[in-house]
Amino acid sequence: MLGTLAYSQNLVKPNVLIITTGGTIASKTDAPLIEGHELIQAVPQLKDYANVEVEEFVRVGSSRMTPEIWLSLTKRISTVLKEKPDLKSIIITHGTDTMEETAFFLNLTHISDVPIILVGSMRSSNEISPDGPANLINAVRVGISPEAIGKGVMVVMNENISAGRDLIKSNNRRVDAFASTEIGFLGFVDPEKVTFYRTPSKAHTLHSEFNVYELVSLPEVEIIQDYAGLDPSIFSYFLNRPNQGLVISSFAGGRFSAGFDQVYNMKANLKPIVISSSIKNGRIMGTNPKDSPVVIANDLPANKARILLMLSLTKTSDVVKIQGYFNKY
Repeated sequence: MLGTLAYSQNLVKPNVLIITTGGTIASKTDAPLIEGHELIQAVPQLKDYANVEVEEFVRVGSSRMTPEIWLSLTKRISTVLKEKPDLKSIIITHGTDTMEETAFFLNLTHISDVPIILVGSMRSSNEISPDGPANLINAVRVGISPEAIGKGVMVVMNENISAGRDLIKSNNRRVDAFASTEIGFLGFVDPEKVTFYRTPSKAHTLHSEFNVYELVSLPEVEIIQDYAGLDPSIFSYFLNRPNQGLVISSFAGGRFSAGFDQVYNMKANLKPIVISSSIKNGRIMGTNPKDSPVVIANDLPANKARILLMLSLTKTSDVVKIQGYFNKY
């Protein structure tokens, strides 16, 4: 393979750290998740591209991922980069259920231009034609590419390079399960080379304002899914819970059932309420009503809107300023 030949001829290979967190890429059918070093040892071709170190951070299915793990992971990445300033990139193996959330969180909290690449698989390692090994090799190839610097946190799956902000899981089984919204992929990983075609335009990583390194926890934000005939008492219940903000996953363009009729008449001194579209490629492009707690999520789906609201609340509870963050990031 031309790509392998080109890298193997380099006298000095780049240094890469692979942080493992579990997920399908570390799974075998009807067996516990495998240990991080075992996962990497199963792909010896990685040494053709880089000097690889492995660190197991957690070993969980990504449906068990939490904001506490995100916070600890961001801090660990920062510490590692101080300890190992010669690292070319960090690769994070991750399950696919919450990969888009972890990628977006890191995209807003990894205050460095060292590329972070998330990678996973849709098939377990002992299934026929597992996709994990190829995805992992491609993730390393993207991470050591000079063009990866400044692109923010990325996800490499099925030979596609996605921006962490734009990643969407659209299937629970196929190896092409991840799309990249209508904006499209950043680039592609071919056998011969890694090619980028665009750069994310929204602020991220080195230009992010969300410094979480001293935080011990994140603000609590909850999501409410709208549906036909929603009982207004459900909204009232969430309003009165001990959260610091809410995200409403609304109908396509931000329309509500009668259960949310009171939203646009509420006073601004309440907790921020972000309106997001339940359509994965949906956009809510209106403006938030004056003197109300409403924030417009623009094109962010509810799970990512929750993350941005959590981070925004570490800086302010002012709805106008929070809307500014949603417009910027």
